[in-house]
Amino acid sequence: MSNNSLAQKAKDQLIHRILGKKGTVHGAADAVSASLAAQADPHPHVPDAYTRFDRLPGYQKMLVPKAAANRFGLTNPFFWVHEGTAGATTRINGRDCINFSSYNYLGLNGHPAVSLAAKEAIDRYGTTVSASRLVAGERPIQRELEAALADLYGVEDCIVFVSGHATNVSTIGCLFGPKDLVIHDSLIHNSVLEGIKLSGAARRSFPHNDLVALEAMLTDIRGQFERVLIAVEGHYSMDGDTPDLTRLVAIKRRHKAFLMVDEAHSLGVLGATGKGLHEHMGMSGKDVDIWMGTLSKTLAGCGGYIAGERALVEHLKYAAPGFVYSVGIAPALAAASLAALQIMLKEPQRVNQLRENTRFFLQQAKKNGLPTGNSEGYAIVPIMNGSSLKAAKLSGQLLDAGINVQPILYPAVEEKSARLRFFINSEHKIEHINAAVQVLSRLI
Repeated sequence: MSNNSLAQKAKDQLIHRILGKKGTVHGAADAVSASLAAQADPHPHVPDAYTRFDRLPGYQKMLVPKAAANRFGLTNPFFWVHEGTAGATTRINGRDCINFSSYNYLGLNGHPAVSLAAKEAIDRYGTTVSASRLVAGERPIQRELEAALADLYGVEDCIVFVSGHATNVSTIGCLFGPKDLVIHDSLIHNSVLEGIKLSGAARRSFPHNDLVALEAMLTDIRGQFERVLIAVEGHYSMDGDTPDLTRLVAIKRRHKAFLMVDEAHSLGVLGATGKGLHEHMGMSGKDVDIWMGTLSKTLAGCGGYIAGERALVEHLKYAAPGFVYSVGIAPALAAASLAALQIMLKEPQRVNQLRENTRFFLQQAKKNGLPTGNSEGYAIVPIMNGSSLKAAKLSGQLLDAGINVQPILYPAVEEKSARLRFFINSEHKIEHINAAVQVLSRLI
């Protein structure tokens, strides 16, 4: 008999004895509660800290930098409330600011055609599909979006999830297991790491963009595992640099591995028309086994996707927990992302303007002696300063000057790699960029 069954049996016996005295279930329940409360603590060895959220190690650790910030009079740089659409500019606390903390790379969030598509989808389908697509059926707009994304990569099919983070977690957790290996760039996104944990696969990392090290590791240990996945990003959100896809494809073929590219920050940013890393490198989308991306950045929606061969997508549709047991993407979000994708392809000048803006920012920053790390000038430019305290202080000072940019602090990066991270979009003006660089140059 299980412990739960034994406990219930003892409770039933206690109620039976008390019912003979009290005569009613209500009276018995009161007596049981009083009797249990009067008993000695059955777990005296369990510290009080184990029953309190405010004593969780993670929470205690979080309080340390907050205390330090208070001691130095720093304002919390996170969770600012934006009072409208966040694009090249935004409104915070009733004040208009130049905005460098949005992934709205092509300015499509708030575009009239995108908003109209979302409104029409609500009128037709409502605000939610209410349940999993597997059990409650699909809406045409969901499949239209998936077909458009598959066509973008030139692959057979695509599946859309309701969360970008959950896309990586659920996909890797579903496809790989304890006999497999996932080997990833050292700067890979947290969602990939969480997916590896869920899968139970072995994990190894190679130094950022060091493909010589990757090949050496595969040569040494590939034979110890069944399936092997190489996971990289198409455009690294912390540094603004890219991997060598040509060499990665050659390596994955030589070592009989799968290759997964996370395009969260490369869709709409890389390639002449924004199709991402494969267009940027002049390669076929079929050269990569798993294309992952998000809908919340360039595509002005919310969610994530996996594109690749039909067997991959069909397997995920019937087996990935984040799809099978989750509600389908809301029609309004699917419609918004599809409209944004269509505009991106129809108006490649947006991608070109984004590139011109970022390269101008990078040029001006370097001209003024600002350390820009490894940025290649596509959409992301870090300003390195090597101190979480300094990064947080600079962020506050910039906001005071009407410029919104977020700091990246330890432990998100190593302390020596703390930085301000500027996200450029196609809607930024030359005067926005000049103002930011000039103010920053005076402060550093």
